[in-house]
Order: sequence, then structure tokens, then C-alpha cells
Amino acid sequence: MEVAIIAHDGKKADIVQFLNKNKAILLKENIKIVATGTTGGRAEAAGFKVKKMLSGPQGGDAQIAARVAVGKTKMVIFFKDPNSSHAHEVDINMLIRICDVHNVPLATNEATAQLLLLGLED
Repeated sequence: MEVAIIAHDGKKADIVQFLNKNKAILLKENIKIVATGTTGGRAEAAGFKVKKMLSGPQGGDAQIAARVAVGKTKMVIFFKDPNSSHAHEVDINMLIRICDVHNVPLATNEATAQLLLLGLED
């Protein structure tokens, strides 16, 4: 199963911490991780194998949305920073819309992401 991870700059450390906390689930469920460029680089530095796309502002969000649309990516974990504005907000909204259109689970915070991963263990 392919899961996409994305994190705004203020949330990148949080998503790496989340991945480390859930390493056993990710390995047990044989999760393949795809990520936007910078987030993927941070996950790789923490020891995770990641397929990296472009950075979000350079089109990485759109690349992941395309993977959702064609059925490759089955879950998206996107740690958004609600306290910052983002120049590529249109791309972010497009990714959220594509997840909704294709009925792909999307977590935008750690609590929801944790519930999604725990749901894989059933």
C-alpha cells in the first residue's frame, strides 16, 4: 500500500517524529512511502525509504494528487500548518479535492493520521 506524506515547513519535524513512532505499523503493513521533496528528504534522513516527488510549491502536491487520481496512492498524511499562509494554497486545495473525489483517506493532523494507521492493523 502506498501512503503519501507531506508536511509544511513548521510541521516537518512532527511528521518525522510521527513516522518514527509508527515505524512498527509501517513495516508490518508493508507501507510504501511517497512524499513531497523536502518532507521526503527529512524522512530519508531518519532512515525511511521514500519515493520523492518535487517539493510542494514546485508541483509535488500536484504529483501526489495525480497518483491518488490513478489509484496508486491509497492514503495521504498531510501535516498542515494552520498558523501560516502558503503561496501554493490552490495546489493544497486541489489535493484535498482529489482525495475527496476518489474517496482516499486524508489526515491533516497527527490525531487523524494516527487513527488511519491504527485502522490498518485490523
